[in-house]
Amino acid sequence: MPLDAQHRQGDAAGVGVSELPSSGDQRATLLVVDDEPAVRRVLVMRLQLAGYRVVCAEDGEEALTLFHREQPDLVVLDVMLPKLDGFAVCRRLRAESCVPIIFLSALDAIAERVAGLDLGADDYLPKPFSPKELEARIATILRRVGRGSAMAEPRDVPAGQGVLRVGDLVVDTNRRQVTRDGERIGLTYTEFSLLELLFREPGRVVPRAEILEQLWGYPPRRAADLRVVDVYVARLRGKLEPDPRNPELILTVRGTGYASQRVGEAASTPMAAAG
Repeated sequence: MPLDAQHRQGDAAGVGVSELPSSGDQRATLLVVDDEPAVRRVLVMRLQLAGYRVVCAEDGEEALTLFHREQPDLVVLDVMLPKLDGFAVCRRLRAESCVPIIFLSALDAIAERVAGLDLGADDYLPKPFSPKELEARIATILRRVGRGSAMAEPRDVPAGQGVLRVGDLVVDTNRRQVTRDGERIGLTYTEFSLLELLFREPGRVVPRAEILEQLWGYPPRRAADLRVVDVYVARLRGKLEPDPRNPELILTVRGTGYASQRVGEAASTPMAAAG
């Protein structure tokens, strides 16, 4: 669908509708990708009023072009897009960036939500949705990851500060990096935040509802919400565990949540079965 002239003028300037660029603009930049002009208009208006700088794309190819030009702090990405769908865009972005991504979709099936999260999205909001809820989720993610998450490298800090050794992993909470045998393991911001939460108190059982509230900023309203946590634990295990089907670092406590292996404990534990 073609953008109206006002939207094209905003996109050409790298800003949202009726927004003028200012020198030294310190606001977080959001990239909104949706092929419905009415959705774009509402989101641009609401997100600008919330204090964000907004750029828009109407299809997947334009989204990638704008992403590289604007280096946004967060991407709001519709699944059903012309040229490249949202899943393809997410896959491309994850190959080069840890930028937070929130999927929007009229497809509310759990399988679709899981597919999006499996690609590395940080959240998934089914349509129709409340703009206020989207604003809240954006604010929660940006508080967690900070500005400049699209391209910036972790800041340089003295070695040894905030470093945790977990088995053969070295977890640097300052640089937000995980390495094994000197090789860096690529984690998204949400994946690292989950790891950090679980190992903040090694051995403590963290309920899934608490993980959801801590990382995504909203309480579970239905079973599908908690599925978000399960998908991210599975992603984290896939990257960190030697055998994700028999996890040694992140343990399942059935019916409750997850617990991290106590630092220094033996690899095997009877505490919980994998799941």
